[in-house]
Amino acid sequence: MNHMRHINFLIIFATCLAVGLFSLQNTQSTTIQIVQGVQFKAPLAIELLLAMLFGVVIAWVFNIWVRLQQQLVSLGFNLKLRSKDKKIKALEKDVEHYKVEIEEKQLPALSPSQPVTEGTLVE
Repeated sequence: MNHMRHINFLIIFATCLAVGLFSLQNTQSTTIQIVQGVQFKAPLAIELLLAMLFGVVIAWVFNIWVRLQQQLVSLGFNLKLRSKDKKIKALEKDVEHYKVEIEEKQLPALSPSQPVTEGTLVE
């Protein structure tokens, strides 16, 4: 687990370094038009970083949405399993009840039969 922290740190550090260098190289001002009549001027790096941030937020929201769907599906499966477990327990109880009922109603044991030997005909 400790190795993953180092790898995560290196990935985050490299990404921040790349973004910083990118920002330093792209300082020229550009105009962005959001909708008709709404526009603003800002350095290219800021505009691209905002676009990237917007993409990250969209990906994060989508990830939360997918996890929520998975949890709902999992909850449905768990409810079905609980229902089936209850049915199984009820059926096991019924089986035990029927076993006891059968044992109570069983006929008394028959006496051992006469051994059959050669030449003896049992009628």
